[in-house]
Amino acid sequence: MGALDGIGRPPYRPRMEPQVPRSILTASDLAALADDECRHELEAGWLVSEPLPSLLHDRVRRTLERILETFVARRRLGEVFGEAGFVLARDPDTVRGPDLSFVARERLVGVDYARFFEGAPDLAIEILSPSNRPYQVRAKVADYLSAGCRLVWVVNPQNRSVTTYRELLAPRMLTADGELDGEDILPGLRVHVGSIFEPPRNDEA
Repeated sequence: MGALDGIGRPPYRPRMEPQVPRSILTASDLAALADDECRHELEAGWLVSEPLPSLLHDRVRRTLERILETFVARRRLGEVFGEAGFVLARDPDTVRGPDLSFVARERLVGVDYARFFEGAPDLAIEILSPSNRPYQVRAKVADYLSAGCRLVWVVNPQNRSVTTYRELLAPRMLTADGELDGEDILPGLRVHVGSIFEPPRNDEA
């Protein structure tokens, strides 16, 4: 996916092609959109969309989801979400939908599950598609971290790597031989990076 530690941004991010709204949209407007063949987010009030993910993208997502769900449920740490909306900023609104996310149990008290989550997840996971550009990935990582996300994983199925972020300018890339660490967000979690990209065994399908 190229270097991810630069800070330059263009005025818009065409990975998810900007649609032209009649006015700046809010999180409520986004929630009210009709279902279609795209995924939608808001970047500072601007509606952006991307096509549905590939089979490889979804297989990697499901593998990670199984790993996280099992680990989190056994320890009653919180909840793992798939493509849920998180309101990262207001006026104008930014709403991101990571491929996977984790929110600690204590932050879920009183949450309205019928609405977007107000704030960032504790862990946000983005799985790259071939159409993604480095500056677009940086933009999403920056949004998560600035809203208080404690850890971001950027998963690259093409080169079988994961880049982790606690700070935007301090990424750490792990190759297939490396090991993902849940750090203080999911203490005790260890995942061999290469295993994320392997097809499921018959007994796991």
